[in-house]
Amino acid sequence: MTTAPLLRSTPGWRAWLVWGVAVAAYILAITNRSSLSAVGVDAAERFQADAATLSLFAVVQLAVYGGMQLPVGVLLDRYGSRPIMVIGMLLMALGQFVMAISPSIGIALVARVLLGAGDAAIFPAVLRLVATWFPAQRGPVMVQMTGLVGQTGQLAALLPLAALLHATTWTITFGSVAGLGLLFAILVWAIVRNHPPEQPADLSVNTETGAVRVVTSAIDTGVGIRAAWAHPGTRLAFWSHFTTPFASTAFLLLWGMPYLTAGEGLSAAAAAALLSLNVVVAMTLSPILGILSRRIPTRRSLALVLPSIGIQVVAWVTVAFWPGPAPMWLLTVLVVCLAAGGPASMIAFDHARTHNPAHRLSTATGVTNSGGFLAALTAIFLIGLTLDLQGAGTPDTYTLEAFRWAFLTQLPLWAIGVAFIIHERKSTRIRMGLDPERKRHR
Repeated sequence: MTTAPLLRSTPGWRAWLVWGVAVAAYILAITNRSSLSAVGVDAAERFQADAATLSLFAVVQLAVYGGMQLPVGVLLDRYGSRPIMVIGMLLMALGQFVMAISPSIGIALVARVLLGAGDAAIFPAVLRLVATWFPAQRGPVMVQMTGLVGQTGQLAALLPLAALLHATTWTITFGSVAGLGLLFAILVWAIVRNHPPEQPADLSVNTETGAVRVVTSAIDTGVGIRAAWAHPGTRLAFWSHFTTPFASTAFLLLWGMPYLTAGEGLSAAAAAALLSLNVVVAMTLSPILGILSRRIPTRRSLALVLPSIGIQVVAWVTVAFWPGPAPMWLLTVLVVCLAAGGPASMIAFDHARTHNPAHRLSTATGVTNSGGFLAALTAIFLIGLTLDLQGAGTPDTYTLEAFRWAFLTQLPLWAIGVAFIIHERKSTRIRMGLDPERKRHR
């Protein structure tokens, strides 16, 4: 039996360099993902798209993203982060190039498919690098830091990208983003490595017990996915990620800007400021929730996840039933409450990492990550469909009343998610021996 050197308890400069380049690539991935958030009206006008068609851009992108999470997770477990990230960056660059030159909705949808497929590879790959380059005890904080820094990609999409579009042309704007994707593919290949040089393979080290486990595995797809899903901790992770971030994703990715401008009557600058505030608040909350998640591992759901969902529901219901246009202070409260969803969703990956062995780490991460994007694409589509059904499907026909009813379609998603979180939390605690078995009724 061969032994491998242990990971150092304190990461060195090379670990931080690898993480820094990987997170920079993740920032660009989020910019790509959010590239229609501030230019949704421009896209509607360019492609003569109604609300359902406009939402289809985001739905297709997120559907591919969510659908790719499981195969990406298995590929990461087999080949490691570096090659998968490079392929992801190249796919996103190709997608944005196609978007830059697309003459029709059909070609633009192909571009969003490529974009979603490439985007799907980046975040799970960065989380894997965290697991292989950093001690386990730093995991929750490093995951939150990754999410925190990555959020700057949304700011880039909201401000510089929109400004570039209005100063130049559609082709120049999206072509420039494609060029950045190609540049970062080269950068990732040159600097990122799957594991520290002193290790022969990807290793995960438990710093409390000193146990070393090889992460790379020739895993069977079906067996790995079934084994990950069989553990209630993975299902708890899935439903936590399903329920916490989708409202913020739908708001930032597509419907926030049209709602705030055409619905609430704000200027484009004021609306962009509110969306940017959402991102800044999420970045502020990320390290706080990371520290709390590490300190209260058995109470994460009750103390952090469920409260973050509750404030989002209360905020949206209040805004939806406010008589007339909502005042600025209430819209500010809304975007602040929605901002809690992103950092809270990162707690789901703590569940996935805690309850799965290292050889299916990325597979479990993929299962978890697919939850939030399944909910987000459902929410985005329901909002667009509800607008169309009310005869408010184009920028010229958007109304505040139509937007209110459209956003209320998120309530069933929250209800479903909360019910499963409560159920799977109980199952997980039973599996861990913290709660007694459920009594069976005869």
